[in-house]
Amino acid sequence: MSYTTDVKDLETTAINAIRFLSADAVQQANSGHPGLPMGTAALAYTLWTRHLRHNPKHPGWANRDRFVLSGGHGSMLLYSLLHLTGYDLPLDELKKFRQWGSLTPGHPEYGLTPGVETTTGPLGQGFANGVGMAMAEVHLAAKFNRDRYTIIDHYTYAIVTDGDLMEGVASEAASLAGHLRLGKLIYLYDDNHISIDGSTDLAFTENRAARFEAYGWQVLFVADGNDVETIDAAISAAKDDPRPSLIVCRTHIGYGLPTKQDTAAAHGEPPGNDELNGAKEKLGWPLEPRFYLPGETVNLFRGAIERGAQLEETWSALWQAYQQDYPDLAAELDRRLSGQLPPDWRDLLPAFPADAKGIATRVASGKVINALASKIPELVGGSADLAPSNKTWIEGEPDFQADTPAGRNFHFGVREHGMAAVLNGMAVHGGLIPYGGTFLVFADYMRPAIRVAALSHLPTIFVFTHDSIGLGEDGPTHQPIEHLATLRAIPNLVTLRPADANETTAAWQVALERRSGPTALALTRQNVPILDRAVYASAGNVGKGAYVLADIGDDEPALILMASGSEVELIVAAGQQLTADGIGVRLISFPSWELFEAQPKSYQDQVLPPHLTARLAVEAGIAQGWHRWVGGQGDILALNRFGASAPYKTLYEKLGLTVANIVQRAKQLL
Repeated sequence: MSYTTDVKDLETTAINAIRFLSADAVQQANSGHPGLPMGTAALAYTLWTRHLRHNPKHPGWANRDRFVLSGGHGSMLLYSLLHLTGYDLPLDELKKFRQWGSLTPGHPEYGLTPGVETTTGPLGQGFANGVGMAMAEVHLAAKFNRDRYTIIDHYTYAIVTDGDLMEGVASEAASLAGHLRLGKLIYLYDDNHISIDGSTDLAFTENRAARFEAYGWQVLFVADGNDVETIDAAISAAKDDPRPSLIVCRTHIGYGLPTKQDTAAAHGEPPGNDELNGAKEKLGWPLEPRFYLPGETVNLFRGAIERGAQLEETWSALWQAYQQDYPDLAAELDRRLSGQLPPDWRDLLPAFPADAKGIATRVASGKVINALASKIPELVGGSADLAPSNKTWIEGEPDFQADTPAGRNFHFGVREHGMAAVLNGMAVHGGLIPYGGTFLVFADYMRPAIRVAALSHLPTIFVFTHDSIGLGEDGPTHQPIEHLATLRAIPNLVTLRPADANETTAAWQVALERRSGPTALALTRQNVPILDRAVYASAGNVGKGAYVLADIGDDEPALILMASGSEVELIVAAGQQLTADGIGVRLISFPSWELFEAQPKSYQDQVLPPHLTARLAVEAGIAQGWHRWVGGQGDILALNRFGASAPYKTLYEKLGLTVANIVQRAKQLL
C-alpha cells in the first residue's frame, strides 16, 4: 500500500501508526490495554509533534517539557511515541511488551525506560505527580530566572483518564493546583465515557468540567478527539491562560475496532486477530506485517530529534551566558540538578547535650530542618495542615503561594495522599529535596504514593510524628498501632524511628544522603530523654540500622533488650534494674530494620550474637516482624490491640509498656 505525501494524509497515517504499533504490541503480548492508545492517538500526536519541547537524544535535558501518561495502563501509547520520536527504545523492545526483562513493562516505570518521566498505573498518581512537577518548575524559575534569562521555563502535560479523575488523590492534587494557579500545567482528558465495568454513567455522572472550574482550572473542550487542529488550538489556548488547564477531549476507546470500539471490551484485553485486522481494514492500514511503520511516517516523528537538539542548543547558549553573568546562581542550580549536596553541610547537623527531661523527637526534627535550611536551600516542604505539630516549618522563609513561588514552606492542606504524590512529582522533577509531614496514623492515606516512591527509587522524605500511643488523649483513632509494620513491609523504603534527639539528627542525615529511595521518619509527640553519649554509643551508628548502646553490668550479657524510638528509654531503665540484680544486659537501639538488614552478616552477628538467644524486643506497636530479630527463643513486648484516650503515661502503664513488666518478661527468658 502506498501513501501520499499530502500533509493531512501524512498526519492521518502518523496517528494510525501510533494506534497500530500499540495494538500490535498488545496483541503479540496477548495482554494489555489497546483502548487508550487507539482512542488518544490523535491527542498524543498533536501534543508530541506540535507542542512538546523535548530532546529524544538527551531525555534528561533540564528544561524539557514533562509528559505524564497518568492512565499508565495505556503504556503502549507512550512506548510507541518514544520509539517513533527517536528515544533509545528499539522496535524489538516494543515487540517484547510486558515480557520478562524488557524495557516495556505493563505500566510505565521511571528509571527503566528512557523518556518515562514518572511511574504511573495506580490511577491518580500520575495526575498528582504532574502537579508536583509544575510546582517544582515554578519554584525553581522564581529562584533562578533573571531578566533575559528564563533558564527554567517548561510545561507539564499529561493525558488523564476517567479513572484518574475518579480517584481521590487526583481531586486533592487538582484542588491544590488550582489554588496555586499553576498555569504551566496542561492536562488532556481522555473523555471516552467507558470504564472497566461499562459506561461511566454507572458511577461517574457529575459535571467534571464544572468541578475543575470550581477548583480554579481553565476548562476547554474538544468535541472530536481526532480533530488535530482543534486539539492544537486548545493546547495553545491553555498556554495563554494563567490557570492550570483541563482540555476535555471527547474520544472513542479502541477507535477503529469494528465491534469493540466504545465498549469496555476495548479497555484491558487484546483485540484478537480478527478484530485487529478489521480495524486495520477500516482505517486503511496494511494487515501485514505486524509492527508496520511507513518510512515517511517515521521521518515525520523523527523530526523530533533535530528539533530537540536545536531547542537544547538554544537553551545551552542561554545557559552559557547565564553562567557568565550569574556564576554563583548557575553553580548552585547545576549542583541542585546534579543531586549533589553542598560541601560541609554536615557541619551544621545539630548535636544535643544529654538531658534527662529531653525533648520530643518531632521537636528535634524541626531543629534539624532549620539548622540545615540555610546550607541546603533545595530542602523544601511542609505538611498536611499540621506544620505546628509536625515541626516542619522553615523559619524566616515565606510560604509557597501563587504570589510567592520562591517560598520554601508548602501548605498541602488536609490532603495527605495528594501531598505524598505531589512530593514524588517534585522529587522526580529534580532540583529539590522535598519532605512532607503528617501524623503516622495517616500513613494509611499515603501508602499508595509511598509505595510508588519506593518502586521508583525517589528520594522523597516522609515525616511522620505522633508515632505511637504516646500521643495520648486523642485516642485510638489517632494512635498508630500497625503502621510501623506496614511501612517496614514496603521494599526499598527505609523507616527510621529514632530514640532521642541525637538519633533524630542522624536519621535526617540518612534521609538526606539516601538517593536510591524514600525515607520515612517516625517521631514522638512526647518528650524522650537525650541519652548521655559519653555513656552510650554514638548516635552516628543510626546509619547501621541497629547498634549496641551499651553492655551493662559486671558480667557478660546474659540477655539482650532491644527497642526503637521512645521505648529505648524503657529498656535502658529496665537494663539498669536487671544489672542491679546481677544480670548482665546488652542494650540495643534499633531505629531501622532496613538499614540493619543491609549490613554484613558479620556486623549483624556482632550486634546480635547467635549464642545470645535470650532476647526481648519492646515496641508500642504490633509485634509483627520482630520475630526475625528476637529468634525462636526470644520474646516481644508489644501491643495486640488499639489504644485508648488517656494521658500517655497512663496508657503505657495500662497497656503493660512499663519498666517493671520489661524486667519481669526478661527474667522469664533466663
